[in-house]
Amino acid sequence: MKLDILQTLNGERDARRAVFIITDLDSGAQRLVKAADIAGDPLHETLEKRLRMGKSGMDETAQGRVFITVHVPSPRLVITGAVHISQALAPIAQMLGYDVTIVDPRTAFASKERFPDVTVLAEWPDVALPPLNVDRYTAFVALTHDPKIDDPALLHALKRDCFYIGALGSKKTYAKRNDRLKAAGLTDTDLARIHAPIGLDIGAISPSEIAVSIMGEIVQSLRQKPARTAKAEAA
Repeated sequence: MKLDILQTLNGERDARRAVFIITDLDSGAQRLVKAADIAGDPLHETLEKRLRMGKSGMDETAQGRVFITVHVPSPRLVITGAVHISQALAPIAQMLGYDVTIVDPRTAFASKERFPDVTVLAEWPDVALPPLNVDRYTAFVALTHDPKIDDPALLHALKRDCFYIGALGSKKTYAKRNDRLKAAGLTDTDLARIHAPIGLDIGAISPSEIAVSIMGEIVQSLRQKPARTAKAEAA
């Protein structure tokens, strides 16, 4: 690998941005494509597919046989609320390769005894969240039902390019939350990014089942094309 490609690769990885190394299997020539440049690349459809999969591999393309090495940041899950659902959700996410952080200022809930293998920050969101550098490879869920905790956390997440944002609550809770967030300056477009009610509709009842539905929706958001894009391509 040429030095300039290696230096750019390391810089993108340090910044938690996806990057691809494309190797021509006939000539051995290599080039680097940043995630931000996918749309303008001749192999954009193949790169988008590889990005969603998060896996490297060989592809037959109009430009010939290539091997695409995918460097994607490890996904993260940030949860506000050290609640029963979180106790089930955290290990499921970890099993799927997510780095999990739980934020909850209520020390009676946010303890190592309740979450022995998870990073737990017993602080208010305005203190705990900025150092985490929430980004587009972060899934963010709000589970406390407490506006003093969930609202500032959601405001923070919506300012970032999270690939998933979800919030627990009934339709009535959702409506009241939207009113508060609008009063804080958010638009309907901003609010549309929040998955609420949270999780896939699988008829979940118990905390563990709700955790499964949430994780399913997170994986769906990470791996599938956005609905609007898919519909546009099918038209």
